[in-house]
Amino acid sequence: MSEQKTNESRRQLLKNIGLTVAAGAVAAGTTTAVQAADKSEEKKTTKGYHETQHIRDYYNTL
Repeated sequence: MSEQKTNESRRQLLKNIGLTVAAGAVAAGTTTAVQAADKSEEKKTTKGYHETQHIRDYYNTL
């Protein structure tokens, strides 16, 4: 009987590990999607030409 209990506990452990890995993958995918959405919104707000210090320095060399 002790072998059956051991096998059942091992199976349960493997099931729990599998569920944990799956949950972690879903969480990582959700986080990546949210970050991608944030970056795309930033790109939409920055339209057109923006003169920065780097560009001003380049113009000064001409």
